[in-house]
Amino acid sequence: MLAAVLALAGLALAFGLLLGYASIRFRVEGDPVVDQIDAILPQTQCGQCGYPGCRPYAEAIAAGEADINQCPPGGEQTIQQLADLLGREPKPLNPEHGEEEETPEVAIIDENICIGCTLCVQACPVDAIVGAAKQMHTVIETECTGCELCIEPCPVDCIYMVPVPETPQTWRWPFPELYTEEAERSLAGIEAVGTDDAAAEAPHDR
Repeated sequence: MLAAVLALAGLALAFGLLLGYASIRFRVEGDPVVDQIDAILPQTQCGQCGYPGCRPYAEAIAAGEADINQCPPGGEQTIQQLADLLGREPKPLNPEHGEEEETPEVAIIDENICIGCTLCVQACPVDAIVGAAKQMHTVIETECTGCELCIEPCPVDCIYMVPVPETPQTWRWPFPELYTEEAERSLAGIEAVGTDDAAAEAPHDR
């Protein structure tokens, strides 16, 4: 009995050492540029960029096979970050891939209409929908990326997109362009006041 236990322990140790050596010897190094690009992308896995997920899109960008302006969920902020990382000129979002949503959205399921077909569960790329066959389904809002891939497969149209409530965690600083007109009006007002003051002081100088 003791011999059998020792034999099994020896085999387990030998296989463990063999697997450890193989994991080091045949390890495939990842591309650090791809990892950095992937970290910038929003990880919605929506496929709007033309690739099946954020990682394949990152690989295509690194290989020069895709442009940096194909991600509507990431929008202008992601384009700018990718341009800074790769040393490229930023460019507007390509409209062929969609438009940037001003307000992030998540999916909700009308549980009174849901028939439990599981088609939305299968379509969700991030496993944010839970439910069993012929049972009510629901969306885990904190996991939903707003990709909308669950809407089309639904045979009873019980899935809707709703805006994400703004919180300190989701609030983003507005882009400077939003303040351009206001800044111009303020500058024009300051210049107008300066002109009036100069005109009022001119007769006294004479």
